[in-house]
Amino acid sequence: MVLDEAAAPSDPRRQRRLDGGRLRRALTCSLVAILVILGIHALVGGSDAVAPFAVQPHTASGLVGILTAPLLHGSWDHVLSNSIAILILGTLAGSVYPRASLRALPLLWLGSGIGAWLLGHQGEHHLGASGVTHGLMYLTLTLGILRKERSAVAAAMIVFLLYGGMVMAVLPLQEGVSWQSHLGGAIAGVVSAFLFRHADPAPPRRIYSYELEEDEETGSE
Repeated sequence: MVLDEAAAPSDPRRQRRLDGGRLRRALTCSLVAILVILGIHALVGGSDAVAPFAVQPHTASGLVGILTAPLLHGSWDHVLSNSIAILILGTLAGSVYPRASLRALPLLWLGSGIGAWLLGHQGEHHLGASGVTHGLMYLTLTLGILRKERSAVAAAMIVFLLYGGMVMAVLPLQEGVSWQSHLGGAIAGVVSAFLFRHADPAPPRRIYSYELEEDEETGSE
């Protein structure tokens, strides 16, 4: 027999409502982000107009892309692939670590662009949200290692099962893929995990029946 700590002093349904609320908020935010990048791509995707807003390494004008490039994509395949990753990784990270994910997002965004700007080759144009999704993946993995809670470990295992290939995508193994932005996002994800590992409270600890029996025996002596 296993009892939840929240079940003794309070209604366990309250904890389920809180968990459900976090999941709904994370899912809603992920869907809004997807709608934004889909809408932008429908308006300007694939045109020459997006080039000035991509990350252009080692140029002053290319710094603008650090802020705008994650919103832009080169093709529908590109934007749809990143949309699926945003839906899964954003919902998972945002529901398990809502505070840490919110605080980490600016670092993941900037880290992916800075990585592309510093490590890319002059004349290249880097765009897409994959650097941010890599950051979310590394954030969730690292938090699972650092926190060691059941929900944290479960989230890390799910992420690795679905997107374990991202671990190697930070290396220059595939032509035409911005591994530089992936690496920047991944580094930002790991750093964010260390910085914000205590931002979200630990889930209620489960109390086992034998612990209650020991407490009763101690109280009766």
